[in-house]
Amino acid sequence: MTTGIEDSSHSRHGEVLMRKLYALYTVNNFMEMIYNPFAKPFEEEHPDIRIYNIMDDSLLTDTRAQGKMTPVIATRMLHYAQAAEASGAEGIIVTCTSVNEATRLIRPFLHIPIINIEEPVAEMAVEKGSRIGVLATLPTSPAAIGRVIQEKADEKGRKVEIVNRVVEGAFDILCAGDRPGHDEMIRRELYRLAGEVDVIAFAQISMSLLQFDPVEVPVCMIGRSGFESIYNKMNQ
Repeated sequence: MTTGIEDSSHSRHGEVLMRKLYALYTVNNFMEMIYNPFAKPFEEEHPDIRIYNIMDDSLLTDTRAQGKMTPVIATRMLHYAQAAEASGAEGIIVTCTSVNEATRLIRPFLHIPIINIEEPVAEMAVEKGSRIGVLATLPTSPAAIGRVIQEKADEKGRKVEIVNRVVEGAFDILCAGDRPGHDEMIRRELYRLAGEVDVIAFAQISMSLLQFDPVEVPVCMIGRSGFESIYNKMNQ
């Protein structure tokens, strides 16, 4: 298990920033997969916030091993969230879809907003179609984002049908450093799924750097929208 809290913010020429946003990651290559392409640019565009990073890759490992969220895993996430709040965080964003049930469970125990990064994507998918394809590379992700999609649909009084596709093995290939192999596996399934649904939602941010040829349906990808959502909640 690897755990740690890392300050990844940039120098502000001596300026002291008082607003803290914490991001919780469950993969040890989070810098290249999530922070550098999504969090860092957002932080640079919003000089009023400073992003701090918490990483514990055992959260995802244990969730995959159990096949679901458990009270023990949720409690560990609560401890991280409470530590962030105690350090002065004004918001927390959880970047792993597979653990989003824990985010929902621990929300009432905090005095600051906490969201999962895929929540805005679930809402966008409901807005764009009724037959929603969920594309994932982890078997725990479709059920996790599917719950959020159904919640958003119920809030809007809309009926949706969710079509799940998991590209088995692609996530492990990516973690081993083979992004081209990972991307090619996802593209093949993406093109097949596009012919069967109204809209496609990527279930994980690890997929969101994918380059692909245009398809005939909207593709909702996790990333910047999550940071925008938590930032807006911090400002409410």
